[in-house]
Amino acid sequence: MQESIAILCGGGPAPGINTVISTVAKTFLKSGYRVIGLHGGYKSLFAKTPEILDFDFTFADDIQKQGGSALRMSRHKPKDSDFSTRFFTLNNVKLLVTIGGDDTASTANRISKFLAENKIKIQNLHVPKTIDNDLPLPEGSPTFGYYSAKDEGVRIAQTIYEDARTSGNWFTVSAMGREAGHLAFGIGAACHYPMIIIPEMFHKTEVTFDRITRLIISSMVKRKIEGIAYGVAIVSEGVFHFMTKSEIESSNVNFTYDDHGHPELGNVSKAHIYNMLLQHRLKEINLNIKSRPVELGYELRCVRPVAFDLMYCGLLGYGVKQLFDQGVSGAMVTSDPAGNCHPLYLKDVEDENGKVRPRLVDMDGEKTKMIFENGLQYIGPDDYNAAREYIPNPEDYDFRKILKW
Repeated sequence: MQESIAILCGGGPAPGINTVISTVAKTFLKSGYRVIGLHGGYKSLFAKTPEILDFDFTFADDIQKQGGSALRMSRHKPKDSDFSTRFFTLNNVKLLVTIGGDDTASTANRISKFLAENKIKIQNLHVPKTIDNDLPLPEGSPTFGYYSAKDEGVRIAQTIYEDARTSGNWFTVSAMGREAGHLAFGIGAACHYPMIIIPEMFHKTEVTFDRITRLIISSMVKRKIEGIAYGVAIVSEGVFHFMTKSEIESSNVNFTYDDHGHPELGNVSKAHIYNMLLQHRLKEINLNIKSRPVELGYELRCVRPVAFDLMYCGLLGYGVKQLFDQGVSGAMVTSDPAGNCHPLYLKDVEDENGKVRPRLVDMDGEKTKMIFENGLQYIGPDDYNAAREYIPNPEDYDFRKILKW
């Protein structure tokens, strides 16, 4: 039977998925392998009748530059009891290529161990994908899709900032980022937003809606002192993942939860929640500032990849073949800034529960410190006297005091 490789995609879409799929498929077809695509991710892999797509060069070449994913994706997370060697043996699979984020990588890690325990000689390579940029890759290596999503986010965010300036109002923007604030930070910094709020900021105190609201008001008052009547604050949705259940429920929104225990934030507008709570507080303190919510979410996930991701995803796809030929298995494929591909073994980046540890924004990094110290606008001790014209207790809106920095 012809030797084959199988490709599946897990989680949500990110720009560049099709570029990875295309590159992997064309490279292995060239070497005489059958290339099988699995619709439905892990659910299809262990189904009695998997829904598969056989690749040929023409199809693989056609999808190379497209957004979205030619293989339908799923967040299905199989239990250990669901694992089976059936698909691999029936199709003479020599390599399983998984494309996804931390949950997909963690499941790939479990499958890799399962195959080894059952003495099945099948290699498993994972291509790290997420617009959140939160997988623990080597320094300087982003997750693919991040730059394309950020580019589209910046395009929209700049328009929002111009609207704020034109109308003399404020906007509260929410950006995707399940646990990390890379996307919100990247967009906010690129657009010179006066306030950026990410979960990593709260490393010395708890994340609460009250603190988020006061941080935004701190920026509003600082700008009033400077004679600026408009502005935009961007908040990462990742703040929700560090809140207590009681804190989340205090927003008066009844969240549903996905199979992994994460709040299904896609069902609600996070920007609406931030803005609603902000408006209530502004009325309480008699500060007459209008603000409107804008969500940056699904609009970013299926855009066409920018040139960086087209090249980067191609390198990752070629890297799959390179590491496969070297006999590597149970690893993520990485490509450093020079274009060299290396394996990052999943066992080296997992926690005690076998889950891949997320990469958070480094609050001690020079870029981060530069933005938070020089790029943002907020109240400090030197502003207290001027701020009393707008609020009676400026100390409560002191940026560093709120965060206990």
